[in-house]
Amino acid sequence: MSSDFPWLTALIVLPLVGAAVLWLLPAGARRHTRTVALAFTLAEVALGVGALLSFDTGTAGEHQLLETHQWIPSLGVSYAVGVDGVGLALILMSVVLVPLVVLAAWREQGSEGDPSDRLRHFLALALVLEAFIVAVFAARDVFFFYVLFEAMLIPVYFMIGAFGGAQRRYAAIKFLIYSLTGGLIMLVAVIALYLQGPGGPDGFLTDNLTNLAIDPTLEKWLFAGFFLAFAIKAPMFPVHTWLPDAAQNATPGTSVLLVGVLDKVGTFGMLTLCLPLFPAASRWAAPFVIVLAIVSIIYGALLAIGQKDLMRLIAYTSVSHFGFIVLGIFAFTSTSVAGSSFYMVNHGLSTGALFLIAGFLVARRGSQDIADFGGLQKVVPVMAGTFLVAGLSALSLPGLSTFVSEFLVLVGTFARHPAAAIVATLGVVLAAIYVLWTYQRIFTGPVRDGLESMPDMRTRERWAVGPLLVAMLVLGFVPGPALDLVRPPASVTLEQVGVTDLPASAAEGSNP
Repeated sequence: MSSDFPWLTALIVLPLVGAAVLWLLPAGARRHTRTVALAFTLAEVALGVGALLSFDTGTAGEHQLLETHQWIPSLGVSYAVGVDGVGLALILMSVVLVPLVVLAAWREQGSEGDPSDRLRHFLALALVLEAFIVAVFAARDVFFFYVLFEAMLIPVYFMIGAFGGAQRRYAAIKFLIYSLTGGLIMLVAVIALYLQGPGGPDGFLTDNLTNLAIDPTLEKWLFAGFFLAFAIKAPMFPVHTWLPDAAQNATPGTSVLLVGVLDKVGTFGMLTLCLPLFPAASRWAAPFVIVLAIVSIIYGALLAIGQKDLMRLIAYTSVSHFGFIVLGIFAFTSTSVAGSSFYMVNHGLSTGALFLIAGFLVARRGSQDIADFGGLQKVVPVMAGTFLVAGLSALSLPGLSTFVSEFLVLVGTFARHPAAAIVATLGVVLAAIYVLWTYQRIFTGPVRDGLESMPDMRTRERWAVGPLLVAMLVLGFVPGPALDLVRPPASVTLEQVGVTDLPASAAEGSNP
């Protein structure tokens, strides 16, 4: 396929068109809301495949499918998009998850006989969010990235606040306050960075802001402004507390997009903006960030073990998993950085599956309290099996995709920071505890009263979860093609940071 076609712009525009179509559907056609939304998301998947076929994996470390157009020349802002292997992998993960969310939400917010306006608005917001997500993973202009970084808050705020649980407004406002605080601090850093650059109509282009001679003290402050915004989004300890409330009160589909996709913007920003724009400050901050990452790994896992609410439990597991991702990024080896990049994709698959299956369980039981379940392995064996596979992926069982990425993170980190890697390994042990204990409480033992007739997964629900399980297995046994996308950008990142790579077999740590 020709790379002359504007694949990235098409991937951004198509979901927006889909959202507009849903909002403009006449009353008589609103019974087709689900079908229209699914058709647009499947068309988006087809565009994603086209972008992949047009991408040269042999030069995955370079940005491709580039488009640059002046947007606000007087302010130096451009519409500039392009992807390297990591950006493309995250876009593909995102466009695959959205149609699965549509399938999972098929009967939410209204019955089959009620062509629900609530569901129509929910799906339209999901499509808007999809467009913003694709754009932010492709943005090559720092100000354009910032605009998208903040614009994503709008659909997510309404998806939580209008369609969630009992405390949805509290959760939505908390999410908004945290995110806006980080975003406003980042805006100050964006403007200050622009003033250090060459200026002109393309002054905010990422390429024009890389390799600047910035005062060391100022560079540290600019790094801190960007990093704080990304740490909140990721989320990392101690700025993570908005996530459990959001996951507990959002719909399962919203949680999939929020935790499985949107939060990756935080770690993606660390990798593609913090490190290349502020290399000296990144090296300076690395020891502190690694400590925070390890705390996130252990803290998130311990909190997950102690949770009684199923959705909060999954949210805390993500705090732990994001700790692994950040650890790999700031360990500064090509193996660990590639592992973190691959981890971002695999976490979206495993956590997306867990949230969807947990949503099916909660919808049937009418409760998120783990204590209200028990013995379901005998009643819903297919749901039990799929939950177990997704959970085993979360604890990085060999043969499933997350194992490959977590192994690369730990091996790569050990080459430079052996003590950090050893402590982080405790997170793997704790993951086995929270996953297997949760499975035991929900699916084993005697069947609790009222659960004897719970229906197993329906065909539509199997189609929503099945592709994620297949992807985990395929990427677990054949990770090569995905690693071919993320390895070259990892090497480029280390060059930009000015760090000498260490082989994964290195047993002695050395400071960058």
